[in-house]
Amino acid sequence: MTFARRLPPPLRRRLAAGLRWGREVAQELGAIGPDDDPARRFLHFGRGTALLWPQGVIYNERYLSIGEGTLVGPNTAITAGMAPGQEMPTSPVVSIGSRCIIGRGSHIIGHWSIEIGDDIQTGPYVYITDQNHTYDDPDAPIGRQWPAEAAVKIGAGSWLGANCVILPGTVLGANTVVAAGAVVSGEFPDHCVLGGVPARILRRYVEGEGWARPSAR
Repeated sequence: MTFARRLPPPLRRRLAAGLRWGREVAQELGAIGPDDDPARRFLHFGRGTALLWPQGVIYNERYLSIGEGTLVGPNTAITAGMAPGQEMPTSPVVSIGSRCIIGRGSHIIGHWSIEIGDDIQTGPYVYITDQNHTYDDPDAPIGRQWPAEAAVKIGAGSWLGANCVILPGTVLGANTVVAAGAVVSGEFPDHCVLGGVPARILRRYVEGEGWARPSAR
């Protein structure tokens, strides 16, 4: 029996209530809003936007822009570059639009350009990056080869399901759905449903026909 279970039940209940209260207070006080000092480090931090507590790894905020009314879930990492203090060749490196919801535990890892449009929602643990390792030299360790960047753009109104991965060079049209667990690379038009590894178009809205499978055309 653990130490906690050996405590008298009334004391255990009071301690448990105290822990829950402390967590609620930490969540409220630990959130970062536009009037808090950490928000002033960002290139732009919109009114009504909040980074929920506990925040994930966030650095080089001067290259990060977040629009109005956006909610970033707990443990979400948003970074520009390899390490804090790095000078970047572009600005903003990561741009998140207005009225977005970024699911908890997600990672948005920018090195060149990641543009996330307005009204985007993601599930938890989504990974978005504009940089990938290369393997051109078969004799050199992958981690020591110079990485390659390609800009990422996610169209307004899109939904990214849990655990999906958005790879460098991806361009998603407006109002696109990405299924949970999909690995996305390439350019896709507006009004698509993507899924699979690698992701492909499962459905697409066709004027006059509605949502059709590619094989139906």
